[in-house]
Amino acid sequence: MKKYLFGFLFGVLLTAFSVYVILDVFVIVRVYTPVIPENHENVTMEPPSSEPIVTDTSYSDGNISIEITTHRAYKTNIYVADVKLASVGYLKTAFAKDSFGKNITEKTSEMAEEKGALLAINGDFYGTLEKGCVIRNGILYRSTLGNGRDYLVIGKDGSFEIVYEKDIDVDDLVSRGAIHVFSFGPGLILDGEIYSGVDRYQGIGLSDNPRTAIGMIDELHYVFVVCDGRTSESDGLTTRELAQFMKDLGVDCAYNLDGGGSSTMYFNGKIVNKPTTYGDKIKERSVSDIVYIGYR
Repeated sequence: MKKYLFGFLFGVLLTAFSVYVILDVFVIVRVYTPVIPENHENVTMEPPSSEPIVTDTSYSDGNISIEITTHRAYKTNIYVADVKLASVGYLKTAFAKDSFGKNITEKTSEMAEEKGALLAINGDFYGTLEKGCVIRNGILYRSTLGNGRDYLVIGKDGSFEIVYEKDIDVDDLVSRGAIHVFSFGPGLILDGEIYSGVDRYQGIGLSDNPRTAIGMIDELHYVFVVCDGRTSESDGLTTRELAQFMKDLGVDCAYNLDGGGSSTMYFNGKIVNKPTTYGDKIKERSVSDIVYIGYR
């Protein structure tokens, strides 16, 4: 009898532990508090001095210029936001529910509306990874490395740099004043040419999928790119096809962000593309972070 009781209790404990692990990975919310540098300042950009000129596909106010265009390549619908800024301070990021942690998500459009974003795309979905350096708006949130990915480092001058993880020095990034660091990838374009590690991520990187990317053409001149995929109307892109598309746009440096059902572009209060969370069902996925253009 004792033998069977022990087996029963062991089975109950094992089941409970397995349920806890699943809940911890996918459900239980954990909020982490970062160490904010003493010299860190929250920067609020001055509002535009003149009345913005706004259309369905453009925005201009003297500090920020955005133009949305739609392209067709590789049997795929691709949306491009050409962005010119007076200061890198208008290139911002935000976390779901204004919290850094685990299993904290919101839709890209919800975060964009909360921040008054003019333009937004999904970020790197840092919350799906246990490791990978995270710096946002100049604050170091996570310093652990180990996922073997490419990083995008956005400097305080607005410059873009792609760095492979083995070459990352977090203390150096902080001391140099990196304002945003993303750990998804792969890199797409470096010095105007297709990045040597563009095919580094086997499997999903080599298949057609919805994609999100960000690139720099020159000083304070950027492109946000999102493509549809996984539908009869739009196949999606491989990372190499996305890299070629970015190169054709004249991008000097470009980086792949989270894709698939996460790929979303928001502009002027509306979703620009057709996010496909469940196969061919058009629905926005909740994600952990966004990259956006705005004043706060």
